Amino acid sequence: MNGAHRHHLLQLVLSCRKITAQVTQPGTSTIIAMASSSEQEFLAQSRANLYRFPRSNNFWDSKTASRVGEKLGLRLRELGVDAVSIDAEEEISRPVHHRKRVLPLFDSVRRSGIRVDGTEQLNDVVPRD
Repeated sequence: MNGAHRHHLLQLVLSCRKITAQVTQPGTSTIIAMASSSEQEFLAQSRANLYRFPRSNNFWDSKTASRVGEKLGLRLRELGVDAVSIDAEEEISRPVHHRKRVLPLFDSVRRSGIRVDGTEQLNDVVPRD
């Protein structure tokens, strides 16, 4: 990216229990917007997943990722941000099961009117079901 077209950077923090999406200011690491599956609206589902049988090591899925993306997209629009970029190399380096589950997050951000640069390369790597 050249200096004139630097976009806000969208980064994901993934664990088996939650997914967090944060957007940082260009040139700094200041977080300007964030959405996470640990927010209030997701707590009931998280508790249900915690006590379900058979037990699972994953407490979020592509549907949760999509909803986190929606929330992030709305927050970015409120701030007047119209484009973000991702580190495609970082996303490609994730395990396949994580890559498949995070694509809906990027799609949701895009549907909310925010351009997401860098996702084109992910479509070639992750087969959609």
